[in-house]
Amino acid sequence: MRPQELNLLMVFDAIMTERSITRAANRLSMTQPAVSNAVSRMRVAWKDELFVKDGRNIQPTLHAQNLWNQVRDPLISLTEAVDPKSFDPATAKRTFRIAVTDIVVDMAWAELRCALEKEAPGVNIHAVPYTIVNADQVLENAEVDMVIGNTGVISNTFRAEYLFSPMYICIMHHDHLLAKAELSLEEFAAADHLLVSLSGDITGYTDQVLLQHGLSRRVAVSVNHFSSVANLIKRSNLICVIPVTAVAKDIIAGEIAATMAPIEIMPQQISSIWHKRQDRDQGLIWLREHLKRIISRTAETETAQVMDSLCKANPSMCR
Repeated sequence: MRPQELNLLMVFDAIMTERSITRAANRLSMTQPAVSNAVSRMRVAWKDELFVKDGRNIQPTLHAQNLWNQVRDPLISLTEAVDPKSFDPATAKRTFRIAVTDIVVDMAWAELRCALEKEAPGVNIHAVPYTIVNADQVLENAEVDMVIGNTGVISNTFRAEYLFSPMYICIMHHDHLLAKAELSLEEFAAADHLLVSLSGDITGYTDQVLLQHGLSRRVAVSVNHFSSVANLIKRSNLICVIPVTAVAKDIIAGEIAATMAPIEIMPQQISSIWHKRQDRDQGLIWLREHLKRIISRTAETETAQVMDSLCKANPSMCR
């Protein structure tokens, strides 16, 4: 590559990150015509269209995506080497995009915003929808700075920091026939189930366990977020196996009944996950520390309060 083409890589990287000429210009403190002119030079130099319009945004060609995969990490390392930047929360003007479920938003966003108002008034936090199937993609494409979700098996491209392991519980309305301390496997399987599915799949670990016992269940209703679960449970004859943190306030307030599921739910590890190219991002490190403190403490506190509430209502559950 000729020396004059190296300057184009910084513009190219900004466009690939922002997926917009206008946003890339703002990111680089350049005019939009200047960025458009740089794109024209890229197309001539690299002999490819590089970007095609997609509504108000643009999408990269296969050649552009392959090129970015090769140059992105070296560009970040080079930028950090010649222009190391510290992060001062008090003066920072930055937007963080985080892929999260509504459980995490309920657990952390209010306290996090209070911390930002005191420490980092110029920092914005934007939540992006999270599903298990899109977590790798949004990180790889730099659509988000971080994902908070099920760790699972991650590649060497990503980093993860453990936050908590949710405890699962079976919930129903107070007058439900199954609102009791001892719930049999057969009763559980025969009930109408509510399932929270972030991916749209209506089978999961619970179904696998039931199948091992020669049983199956009816998923009568599914939703793609957690916030509607408590209201559905209160107004229907459904039962639902769900993380305690999703319905802790409703259980503690005595608005829904809860008991232990008659199957063992293997604990999942919930972690913050980020791309290795942001290992030394001081701003992201600062944000991760805040979120870890808030989420870990909230999960521990809410789980303890729910178990205390259930033990008082049904002492036999805690013997």
